[in-house]
Amino acid sequence: MKHLLGISDLSKQDIESILALTDRYARALAKGAWDRERLKDRIVLNLFFEDSTRTLTSFEIAAKRLGAHVVNWNPHTSSLSKGESFIDTVDTLNAMGADAFVIRHSEYGAPITVAQRAQCAVINGGDSWREHPTQALLDAYTMIQAKGGLDGLTVTIVGDIAHSRVAGSNILLLTKMGAKVRVIAPQILMPQKLPAPGVEKFHSLADGLPGSDIVMTLRLQKERMDTALISSDAAYFNEFGLTRDVLDRYAPKALVMDPGPLVRGVQIADDIAEDPERSLILKQVANGIPTRMAVLDMLVGK
Repeated sequence: MKHLLGISDLSKQDIESILALTDRYARALAKGAWDRERLKDRIVLNLFFEDSTRTLTSFEIAAKRLGAHVVNWNPHTSSLSKGESFIDTVDTLNAMGADAFVIRHSEYGAPITVAQRAQCAVINGGDSWREHPTQALLDAYTMIQAKGGLDGLTVTIVGDIAHSRVAGSNILLLTKMGAKVRVIAPQILMPQKLPAPGVEKFHSLADGLPGSDIVMTLRLQKERMDTALISSDAAYFNEFGLTRDVLDRYAPKALVMDPGPLVRGVQIADDIAEDPERSLILKQVANGIPTRMAVLDMLVGK
């Protein structure tokens, strides 16, 4: 594996290998014993053209845990402001000899373009609404920790399916690994075609939640909407927001996940987001470290 551009490029065996290494790193981190020089003298360059809290920070921590040098390139202080093109920026940074690029970009397929030009490993940290592969991998690992495996699991994704790269990558990964996937969204936020066959579509929580093992909420991706597609946040929450009452009524045994950012009172209520018995949200965040350590190791490790 030279790059990680999307779950669409990975076989079931590839996914299993990454998750196995993720588990080894998670266990090693818990014990405080791992190879801190695995990426010694390697340089990881984070190219984030969109804002990020979890992905950017966890990639930096993951790389530093393995002994790499990390450069967080900032588009707002770069020569893009002087008119330099995206391609010339990539070529310029490529000429500096980093060992890996981690790229997030609002343009569909931008990491693929970078990989075609770069002489180093390229990792997709999220592009437009296409893919977010490391998020899907850490989500899968979190589900395995909580439920023991993915095969036969019923995972229901609720929210802005049409504009979500997290939904796309999770659908691809989970169906490859034998899980049953459902999506729930308003009609206007439900794409006509989903990235994998066999996914069930629903337009109400009452119809889609029963029988769910995992319920994953997603935020409204307003920055990718040309116009306001939802009348109000309150109206959306009233119909599609996950609350304790809704979960107890329709999926009382389900655990809850959310890739963040959490927009409380829109996609999820406080009492569910913070429920220590049912919420896996902070475990997802924590699992971002060993997952991204595993990916970096496989791509640029000695």
